[in-house]
Amino acid sequence: MPGPTLAEVRAKGQPPEVLARLNDEHWFGRLYMRKLSPYATIVFARLGWSPNAVTVCFMLSGVAAGVLAAVPGLPAAVGVFLLIQLYLLFDCADGELARYTGRFSAAGVYLDRMGHYIAEALLLACLGIRAQGHFSLSGGYVTMGLAAAVCATLIKAETDTVIVARASSGLDGKHADEALAPRSPGLALARRLASMLRVHRIIQAVELSVLILAAAIADAVGGDLTATRVLTVAALAVGVVMTAAHLVAIVASRRLR
Repeated sequence: MPGPTLAEVRAKGQPPEVLARLNDEHWFGRLYMRKLSPYATIVFARLGWSPNAVTVCFMLSGVAAGVLAAVPGLPAAVGVFLLIQLYLLFDCADGELARYTGRFSAAGVYLDRMGHYIAEALLLACLGIRAQGHFSLSGGYVTMGLAAAVCATLIKAETDTVIVARASSGLDGKHADEALAPRSPGLALARRLASMLRVHRIIQAVELSVLILAAAIADAVGGDLTATRVLTVAALAVGVVMTAAHLVAIVASRRLR
């Protein structure tokens, strides 16, 4: 039986409302991966894969990238970057396949969310090991990486717990986009500034993989681990600030009302 055409995958798997998402759609996806992912989706559809099978591949790519981040040297950093590109491809394709086939499930949503949690936490934790200079489960940089991983996990939990809190209170699971704005003018200004600076992105998997590669190149040129260690410290600093700021922003907004 012939598989779907490219036009069919784009029509059903990439409807305008999906491409227009600002908070849920990664900007690398909008920039180039959504142009490439339909070709992968066609292959998965012709192979008879389920959307959840693609999501599992997404999770495995993220785990592999995280573990490889602990390996020293430039080749490993290149591998991390490539694996995270594969991770992003699978992340785009699983939703496209689900929309094309109409095969949606709570299990798929759960696996997708857990994939993001695990990949980002592992990347940050293993970045600390890379910065330490040798494989170790102790040391200052290892501790920083673990702390940054905890912060990244907390930030995601803060977002997901909004849905849980609303549902537990009898409200709709989703809130209106305008509810994101804090009620305080000062906090609203701070949120706009943070949105413009985008510093929170350095602890997200795709951007972090690029920064790990850039730091590895700088380290190879400099002959030490200065760039990777600076990146680890920066990731922890951003993680700590964003964990607190995100919690305050949620409580100060209308998301829980």
